[in-house]
Amino acid sequence: MNKTFRPYEPNQVLLLPPALQDWLPKDHVIYVLSDIVDSVDLSLITDYYERELRGYPPYHPVMMAKVLIYAYSQGVYSSRKIEKRLHEDVAFRVLAAGNTPDFKAISEFRRRHLSAFRDLFVKVLQLCRQAGIVTLGHVAIDGTKIKANASKHKAMSYGRMRSEEARLKAEIEELTQKAERLDRREDEQYGPDKRGDEIPEELAFRESRLKKIQEAKAALEAEAKAKAQAASEPDPDDPPRGGGKRKRKAKDHPEERDQRNFTDPDSRIMRSGKTFVQGYNGQAAVDAKSQIIVAAEVTNQAADAPHLRPMVRQLAENTGATAKEASADAGYHSQGNVDFLEQRGIEAFIPPDKLPRRWQREPAPRGRIPRRLSPEDRMRRKLRTKRGAARYQLRQESVEPVFGQIKEARGFRRFSLRGLEKVQAEWQLVCLTHNVLKLAARRRATALKKAS
Repeated sequence: MNKTFRPYEPNQVLLLPPALQDWLPKDHVIYVLSDIVDSVDLSLITDYYERELRGYPPYHPVMMAKVLIYAYSQGVYSSRKIEKRLHEDVAFRVLAAGNTPDFKAISEFRRRHLSAFRDLFVKVLQLCRQAGIVTLGHVAIDGTKIKANASKHKAMSYGRMRSEEARLKAEIEELTQKAERLDRREDEQYGPDKRGDEIPEELAFRESRLKKIQEAKAALEAEAKAKAQAASEPDPDDPPRGGGKRKRKAKDHPEERDQRNFTDPDSRIMRSGKTFVQGYNGQAAVDAKSQIIVAAEVTNQAADAPHLRPMVRQLAENTGATAKEASADAGYHSQGNVDFLEQRGIEAFIPPDKLPRRWQREPAPRGRIPRRLSPEDRMRRKLRTKRGAARYQLRQESVEPVFGQIKEARGFRRFSLRGLEKVQAEWQLVCLTHNVLKLAARRRATALKKAS
């Protein structure tokens, strides 16, 4: 052959650079991410290992935290896939300094330190505030439905639970009598030591299923009673108007359509777009200027309106300040929510009606606002003004892109963990990772500006 090609020797032993830092460009995101994690107090994680001196030395917890955060930033959520990346991906290998914990160690580290992610989220948010990228001039609040680690086909309604309970009890009674008749017949035929196993196995299956249904049924009943009791207590942030006493009617028993999932009992069937999913409602409050998440929570309630106040309270707790303005879609609107914001000096931009995706505002009427207008009509008129429409538009430019980055760019569409408490911690980790990436991009941009 006369053609000359570049060298290709698959079996050639390569002399790799002795320094791990030489394997990647100097401006790679893992270096900035590593610096950010190093600047945060991780004592809630490291103190656990200081208290336990027995056994083989564990992997360094700071390294494990960096690997977990970087994995989530790259859309890698499975502990098995993270282990695979630690062997095959150069960035993972550099970040872990050649350590290769297996998936069991990664999964156990994540499970063991769930409570630390909330603290870590707040500390990274404080770094963002110190960097001047969180202004709280305008905060947008929204929710997104995320699938649970469970199938919706493993859910059963309260009405079906009752019918299934009755059916299984009848079948168990019939099988028990059948087993007793078979035992007597076999005793007569083969002697008292003879036993047949086929009936008890079938009976055990039905008994175990009946037990699960009864447990789920009891849980739904307890949940309904708890909701009824909570609804009867007055809300200090939403006092009754006109001097009257607010009466909240709530049933202390489940509805026939109320459902419970056997795989993840805390998850609920929720509408997501045009379909229904077994999942949770992930809430986020986002700073409109920087797209930094300033408050994050997960709930198993599909409705958004009950979560505006907890999100605003968490925002104040996380940042030590309050926003000047807040926007949310019509799902958050109630006069109580608007009053709650105004009492805290936060101007609200929350439409009483669902607005179309390509909403074009109509010009607001000129002149003073008539006193006879209801609070809802005042809000409608406010959003028709040029300023009101522009401020509400910030919602689509801030919180919706954040959900797009989390669900589309990084592919987080299903929780890896089960149970509301664990899912809340995983959502904090997801939102923490989002903020780390934003802060890393800011630091890289600042470094490039200085270098030029």
